[in-house]
Amino acid sequence: MAVAGAGLIGLRHIEEIVASPSATLSAIVDPSPAAAEIAVKYSVQVYPSLAELFAADKLDGVILATPNQLHVAGGLECVAAGVPVVVEKPIGDSVESATRLVEAGEAAGVAVLTGHHRNYSPIMGKARDIVQSGILGSVVAVVGTALFYKPDEYFEVGGGWRRQPGGGPILLNLIHEVNNLLSLVGDIVRVQAVTSNATRGYPVEDTAAMVFTFANGALGTFLLSDTAASPRSWEQTSQENKSYDSYLDEDCYHIAGTKGSLSVPTMRLKVYDGSPSWWEPFTSSTVELERTDPLANQVEHFAAVIRGEVEPVCSGRDGLRTLLVVDAVIEAARTGLPVDIDTRT
Repeated sequence: MAVAGAGLIGLRHIEEIVASPSATLSAIVDPSPAAAEIAVKYSVQVYPSLAELFAADKLDGVILATPNQLHVAGGLECVAAGVPVVVEKPIGDSVESATRLVEAGEAAGVAVLTGHHRNYSPIMGKARDIVQSGILGSVVAVVGTALFYKPDEYFEVGGGWRRQPGGGPILLNLIHEVNNLLSLVGDIVRVQAVTSNATRGYPVEDTAAMVFTFANGALGTFLLSDTAASPRSWEQTSQENKSYDSYLDEDCYHIAGTKGSLSVPTMRLKVYDGSPSWWEPFTSSTVELERTDPLANQVEHFAAVIRGEVEPVCSGRDGLRTLLVVDAVIEAARTGLPVDIDTRT
């Protein structure tokens, strides 16, 4: 495999490929001097562009960790070369461009995956298994939160672009949460949303509240804020990113069905043994799981996809569906009107 883009997330992919029993790092694609130093460290070739990589090297897969606006162009180069690719999230910087990439991959029969790495979290895998097992009954409702406080210096990076429209938590953070909800509950077909910038006063939102209607009839609410002093976010509850403190008694998702409910990531499960009734007690348990690194798991999964052993857990089309929902959130917040989503896309 090669990694295109040797920034922060690219470095993490490089580390996981090097550590993998199933993959070998072949090359790095990045024109920066820093990338050349990284290539020396790992004793691999460095190329300034994907075109030069494909002209010089035969490889089995590429992980694309370039800036967002380069995702589609890079993905299309990989498809044209017949090389399977993991495109970091978001799969494109617009629905239209992302659609071109997804359709090109499908037409060419080249695997295009979206790098929503939480799909490879053991927490998410176990939660999906529980929901799909039917133990909760039919899913009725889901409550989600991504509440955290970004420090002031976060907004100074790159000349302050994070204070401007497009730099807020909807485009930067919500896309992870939407992908999780789609994975757990299914397609979202309608979005309602309101946003506020009342706390920071920047031109971009700092808080958003959403209502989701799922194709299976379930309803969901979601609260998002980067100015809320709260630990109820995936980063601060999952224990998967050691850069953050963890709060083991907090959850960020609660999925309720007709027979029981599951809180994630504490994995607290409450189900009725007999007929459901608020007069009856629940049987309560905590589902055990073995924690492993989702980024490492993603590399192993990608290798298995390349070998033809499995289908992608998070395909390019899954990434497109996620982008469609986030795009609908932005439109619903702008207009104040519900936005319907065509799940046939």
